[in-house]
Amino acid sequence: MPAFIRHARLEDADECGRICYEAFKRIADAHNFPPDFPNAEVAAGALRMLLGNPGFYAVAAERDGSLVGSNFLDERGVICGVGPVTVDPAVQNDGVGRLLMQAVMDRAGERHAAGIRLVQAGYHCRSLSLYSKLGFEVREHLACMQGKPLDERIEGYHVRAAAERDIAACNSVCLQVH
Repeated sequence: MPAFIRHARLEDADECGRICYEAFKRIADAHNFPPDFPNAEVAAGALRMLLGNPGFYAVAAERDGSLVGSNFLDERGVICGVGPVTVDPAVQNDGVGRLLMQAVMDRAGERHAAGIRLVQAGYHCRSLSLYSKLGFEVREHLACMQGKPLDERIEGYHVRAAAERDIAACNSVCLQVH
């Protein structure tokens, strides 16, 4: 039976969180990367925050009465942000991801968004292929690097924790870079 898309609800958070955790963990494990979330509870908490935020549009995929995926659209700006989009590993490669993506793309179109952006795990070629088929273009490759700090000092520079007073300067640097 094909999946259908509906609005996601706050009570979907735990099951969507489980799916999110398992989907991201499966692909990370396959490529020897750490998972995006340490467990399903943390993933559910993150999705619960999105589901409870009126600035996010949320959809869920259901098949045979069970949730099999979810997707989110950040509508707080003129450029909408997509994700996380997750599909239960048991039904991946069966068109559910495409349905979830099309649902948020349609929503962005209805709202006359100036554009849509998403960040995708560079090592996940299947999703990269789907996104390119849907019309997305690769703009830059991102890599999350982790390791122990070098504990080196650079003369003339002091590193400290960011503070609220730094927001304007950080925004200025971000605009210059991007």
